[in-house]
Amino acid sequence: MRFDSLERIRAAGFEGFHSIASLRGSLLAPVPETPGIYLILRDAEQPPRFLSKSPAGKFKKRDPTLPLAELRAAWLPSSTVLYIGKAGGLLTRATLRSRLRAYLRHGAGASAAHWGGRAIWQLADSSELLVAWRFEAGQRTRDTERALIGEFLKEYHRRPFANRVG
Repeated sequence: MRFDSLERIRAAGFEGFHSIASLRGSLLAPVPETPGIYLILRDAEQPPRFLSKSPAGKFKKRDPTLPLAELRAAWLPSSTVLYIGKAGGLLTRATLRSRLRAYLRHGAGASAAHWGGRAIWQLADSSELLVAWRFEAGQRTRDTERALIGEFLKEYHRRPFANRVG
């Protein structure tokens, strides 16, 4: 899979492509109640503007703010994909909707058990970012997430902007 355009991501079987703002406004109604993989995407020509303080909620009393230098160093201008995440799997019954609900609540300042992808919330245009998803069953969610991150690493020689570990 190539990570440099919405067309290539659609061709890889992803759907949705709703903005974070519209998903919040619809209470995530378009997001399926199935396990799967989701991507956070930025389809903008202009360079990002980073916030010095994250608006995201704390997790286990930890501030989610990352240093601006770290955000700048992680930025990949040629990639549309900013974050690769998963919902569900062998040991969890999470769905795309429940996982994205936790993720968006965290970004809106609520304490939530979602620490991954927190760099997204320090983008000034985070509400305009797009969310796309693809159904994956059972244990395949973790395997697929790892495979996609592996493909990304081969193409860019580092992880997506907001994938810190995994």
